[in-house]
Amino acid sequence: MIARFSTVWQTAAWQTELASAIRTPEELVRLLDLPEKFVEVARAASTGFALRAPQAYLQRIRRGDPNDPLLLQILPVLAELIETPGFRRDPVGDGPAAKAPGVLQKYHGRVLLVTTGACAIHCRYCFRRHFPYSEANAASDDWKEAVAFVESDPTIKEVILSGGDPLSLADHKLARLAEKLAAIPHVKYLRIHTRLPVVLPQRVDEALLRWLSATRLKTTVVIHSNHANEIDNDVRDALQKLKQAGVELLNQSVLLRGVNDDVDALAALSEALFDAGVLPYYLHLLDAVQGAAHFNVEEPAARALVEHLRRRLPGFLVPRLVREIEGEAHKTPIG
Repeated sequence: MIARFSTVWQTAAWQTELASAIRTPEELVRLLDLPEKFVEVARAASTGFALRAPQAYLQRIRRGDPNDPLLLQILPVLAELIETPGFRRDPVGDGPAAKAPGVLQKYHGRVLLVTTGACAIHCRYCFRRHFPYSEANAASDDWKEAVAFVESDPTIKEVILSGGDPLSLADHKLARLAEKLAAIPHVKYLRIHTRLPVVLPQRVDEALLRWLSATRLKTTVVIHSNHANEIDNDVRDALQKLKQAGVELLNQSVLLRGVNDDVDALAALSEALFDAGVLPYYLHLLDAVQGAAHFNVEEPAARALVEHLRRRLPGFLVPRLVREIEGEAHKTPIG
């Protein structure tokens, strides 16, 4: 059983930090000592997909460096406004996979719940930057339709919480969902895809650890880090707390031009992850979402990078290079 939470909700420290996230180009430029010319560009580029980044993440960005690999992930640029052939609003087939509001099923034995549209950070390459969250939210009716769908299919052994970022929800809501899922006998595994322990490590607090430790479901947290500079002491401490709570930790990255498309950056990321208790799992080729084409790394170059990684690192530190293709029964390995 999940420990019951008080009916009087208090604002957690991480929620206060989240509320103070940077939301305007003016703030970003001022805090990072960037040239003023970036303000007008970022303002124009963020009209369709807003800027957002927590202070804890900004502290890891080199001030005055417009080419910092962490900055490039969050800075709106005019290239986002270019309509690129082959790049779509729904690049991975979320729409056709919908089974109920916020419930997606692409692969046998598992189901994904779009728990929220909220994120702590708006990554400019996000494959769900155009997703209709207002129409597809599994939490909209206290999870009733989502849980009913999972109950109706005894082949479903794993439930994946995604978004947005599921950890942007309050713990009493997540605990309630975990309790409902744990009451379904055929559900064995809970997987949480989240960037919050990386971009806002304060999120890993006692309330989160309490319900994670209490559920009978075998729980895996798949974090999302793209560069070793994202993993500082606060992040390592947060990840260690998750490990101590009995959570398995994996990482998935996206291969991004200008951010991590060289072997030194990828090797440093794998080593930093493993030192923090996280196993490098997937290295994704960019999902072809409209607005992110400037991040794309072509497949031959990606294969070459992974081959160099294999020569440099132990096999368990080399993530699997994959692409998600709409309609396929699983992620497609590349090379």
